[in-house]
Amino acid sequence: MIRFGTGGWRAVIGDDFTKENIQRVAQGIADLMAEEGKKDKPVMIGYDRRFLSKESAEWVAEVLAANGIQILFLHRSSPTPLVMFTVKDERLHYGIEITASHNPAIYNGIKLIVEEGRDAPVECTSHLEELIERATVRSMPFEEAEKAGKIVFLRAPFNRFLDSILSRLDLNVIREAGIRLLFNPMHGSGSYPLTAVLYTARCTVDLMDANRDAFFGGMVPAPGLHQLGMLANRVVQEGYDLGIAIDGDGDRVGIIDKNGAYIDANQILVMLYYYLHEYRGWKGPVVRNLATTHMLDLVAESLGEVCYEVPVGFKYVSAKLDEKDAILGGESSGGLTVRGHIFGKDSIYAASLFVEMICALGKSATEIWNDLTARYGTHVMEEDNLTFHPDDKLRINNLLMIEKKLPVFAGKTIAKVGYEDGCKVYFSDNSFVICRFSGTEPLLRIFAEDATGTEARVLIDTMKRFAMN
Repeated sequence: MIRFGTGGWRAVIGDDFTKENIQRVAQGIADLMAEEGKKDKPVMIGYDRRFLSKESAEWVAEVLAANGIQILFLHRSSPTPLVMFTVKDERLHYGIEITASHNPAIYNGIKLIVEEGRDAPVECTSHLEELIERATVRSMPFEEAEKAGKIVFLRAPFNRFLDSILSRLDLNVIREAGIRLLFNPMHGSGSYPLTAVLYTARCTVDLMDANRDAFFGGMVPAPGLHQLGMLANRVVQEGYDLGIAIDGDGDRVGIIDKNGAYIDANQILVMLYYYLHEYRGWKGPVVRNLATTHMLDLVAESLGEVCYEVPVGFKYVSAKLDEKDAILGGESSGGLTVRGHIFGKDSIYAASLFVEMICALGKSATEIWNDLTARYGTHVMEEDNLTFHPDDKLRINNLLMIEKKLPVFAGKTIAKVGYEDGCKVYFSDNSFVICRFSGTEPLLRIFAEDATGTEARVLIDTMKRFAMN
């Protein structure tokens, strides 16, 4: 059965990600649009650089066209933020991106985007799953659909997207700084738009891993610490001011400082929020998910603002950002969104703002971070997975979520426990540990934050031992 998680439907190519299943998903979307009376507007279809992505986009287009739905198609790969922006900008009902985001190369998937460029909510994808199960697929050849006017190619799809980002940057500050950057798009579809923004801002930009490689150079296309060793080495050895990496579909970002230090998503969120609030003069709260740094809470409180916590899943972040008119919202896995642009993750805008911040403050990322930790203390997050036999899931779920039992955390005082999305233990010293089941694998994902990595690791190990017994 096809199931949509927080980032869409993802599956192993040749196993569940097959032409037959892709067509079933497309037919389900067509049936959903017919049921809702939303076939009056075209659907934007984009695709990343993964194996079978373009072909899959064509198969989806063939099904939608056979159901009387017009398609806006691209001659080239595109990052997910572009599709989200176009859906919002053109006031479309739906958009589709063929991607498995930061997953390994053996995966591909389909991400559904709804009105205003938002991630499809659970109510929508749950009903879509039902429609897919009983779908009767109709399809027509791609060339025939194009000749019939059902498929229209967008000739300059990036223009308005890039103009939206550029209009929100202080380009003069960046231009005057003369910054040198090394950019690694990780063989993904975000290569062109960020390069275009940085060139327009007169940055000196060199590229690495910018070619299409369906195997992502043998790496996982996620801008995490373990994937960016080569980027860090080159930044230091070749004297760059900053290194930037974005994931396979361009919605997650990682930063390497000029000293080779990895700047993770939690740090990026804190720094950008503080910069926008205190130096840009933006006012408003901030939004994070359950597994993101509590340092944001301390920063917001010191600025007279509120930090709102939401479940894991970027749809919850963007919804709360819109509801509270927050400055930005994000998650520790590398995605963030900023007020006024799109309601989804956009590494192109996030990375551009980070460059602006470095130039405006005249400090390195490490120097900025040290200033903040001197004021708010150190916060280090660790994460790990507990692998279990599928038959063990019920026992672990009963232990943690039903019986609500917890281990003894030595030296810690529990302030409260939340069960909104998994089990999260909040401690009185502002540290926490959270565990939640993966939606696709037999894994219990565990995140912990404390003053040091060693202390955070103790929290994770304590929870792992308890769940295994």
